[in-house]
Amino acid sequence: MNIEQVLTTTVKAAVSSIFNAELPSVEFQPTRKDFEGDVTVVVFPMLRVVKGNPMEIGTKIGEYLQENVEEVTKFNVVKGFLNVVIEDSFYLDFFNAISEEDNFGYVKTAATDAVMVEYSSPNTNKPLHLGHIRNNLLGYSVAEILKAAGKKVYKTQIINDRGIHICKSMLAWKKFGNGETPESSGLKGDHLVGKYYVGFDKAYKEQIAELVSGGTEKEKAEKEAPILLEAQEMLRKWEAGDSETVALWKKMNGWVYEGFDSTYKNLGVDFDTLYYESDTYLLGRDVVQEGLEKRIFIKKDDGRVCIDLTDEGLDEKIVLRSDGTAVYMTQDIGTAIQRVTDHPDINGMVYTVGNEQDYHFKVLFLILKKLGYRWAEQLYHLSYGMVDLPSGKMKSREGTVVDADDLIDNMTQTAEKISEELGKLDGYSDEEKKGLYRTIGLGALKYYILKVDPKKRILFNPEESVDFQGNTGPFIQYTYARIQSILRKAEGVQSSAIETSLKLHVKEKELLKQLQLFPETVQLAAENYSPALIANYTYDLVKEFNSFYQQVPILPETDALKKQFRVQLSKKVGEVIQSAFKLLGIDVPERM
Repeated sequence: MNIEQVLTTTVKAAVSSIFNAELPSVEFQPTRKDFEGDVTVVVFPMLRVVKGNPMEIGTKIGEYLQENVEEVTKFNVVKGFLNVVIEDSFYLDFFNAISEEDNFGYVKTAATDAVMVEYSSPNTNKPLHLGHIRNNLLGYSVAEILKAAGKKVYKTQIINDRGIHICKSMLAWKKFGNGETPESSGLKGDHLVGKYYVGFDKAYKEQIAELVSGGTEKEKAEKEAPILLEAQEMLRKWEAGDSETVALWKKMNGWVYEGFDSTYKNLGVDFDTLYYESDTYLLGRDVVQEGLEKRIFIKKDDGRVCIDLTDEGLDEKIVLRSDGTAVYMTQDIGTAIQRVTDHPDINGMVYTVGNEQDYHFKVLFLILKKLGYRWAEQLYHLSYGMVDLPSGKMKSREGTVVDADDLIDNMTQTAEKISEELGKLDGYSDEEKKGLYRTIGLGALKYYILKVDPKKRILFNPEESVDFQGNTGPFIQYTYARIQSILRKAEGVQSSAIETSLKLHVKEKELLKQLQLFPETVQLAAENYSPALIANYTYDLVKEFNSFYQQVPILPETDALKKQFRVQLSKKVGEVIQSAFKLLGIDVPERM
């Protein structure tokens, strides 16, 4: 329990006892460096329920705390701020309690009340790109944070493996591929299929230009280009179960899945269950029929089935076309219900999807609530902004995307270049260097993306992300490696409970306060579905440790008790860095 949690109850009791008023909450902030204190109670918000002079109110509450809270040794009031000094023994008791705790900050996972987190969900007509990387990193990290906060979690994706875009790649390969395979070309399967998606677009544009030059209007040419009509016919054959078309679809999708699996492994993400659109695209139509009977949906004169959400500030939404075919919304309704059928313990879902789909998910969640599903109250759209590069936006059809595999390799190369310039790797074997470059490069990429609030757009700069100074992954990894070096040199230092009579240095106390915040940060990150809270907490912890390291002797300390405590404190900070980075999917190196 951190000191704010200890004080909250007593401050409320003080206000009730002294002023006969009920305080709904207590606002704290760190004490300013130029005043004495460990935590500051902000008095101004109390003026809503307590009338009077903030100085006098703060003084009376301070006196109450000093009388009733054993840990409060003294206080001072500056204007409307009550600065409270906490006894060193409180922090040392906390440290002794967590010293041997393996998973400090984590809550034991509950056996029930599961949540499903969906992320990645790519199309099988192209490789994963930079946008997918942000999606995967966010979804995976949120899943890990929810687990650390005590939730049972299923990680899933729905693979978009059908539709006209898939047929475009299939048709282009059939026309131009000459039997090319991943083995014969030396390309990863997803890269090979993506090459033909780009090839289709090139041929399509050429045919449009030819039709336009022959006198056809551009809009008509776009609809009547022969290669597009062939792709549409291929889709009809697939839906009809044509054996040749289905066999080609299975073969090319198989190539893509192997490619995806390789990228996921390199990125360090995984899944518990997989869903395929080819299995789910017919789901939801029975639900629409039930909704019609309950008058949740309405049938129009032209045969369309809709739901009117105008009273909720949204529009009228089609769930079945006039020919009876489903739209994406129908499929998503059916898939959500299917997931709960497959995993009856699910009591909520998190959808990691870009912010261009914000409206879609508002509608989906509202429809599921209207259909009466209890778990629909616990649905969350983890909406995130796009990732741009200094060179501009990406376009899949034109082949101008930043490929995920290329980016991972580029990050490793950037880490190698900067590490060698800094000259930090003397005595490493080539194999050790190779592994370290990958750890640093991936850590830089993941941290740079995850430290930003998910809703914000990112301009990704690879060089900037691999800086060994500032709020970066490598800076934090370097601090972890420094701590491991200290521990190796301190191998003979005793490890046992610390006497609570020890007088703390101000930097030791600040570091302990930061450690206290970790469990609360994990819970807040889970409640807000925000890995950025974990990332920036870790940076603050590392800054505090480096300040401690520069101002307080650790190994040179001659007092055995102080030395023992500082070594153990360093060890715990290293463990928390490792735990926090694990939630972000980032590895930490033992040496750098």
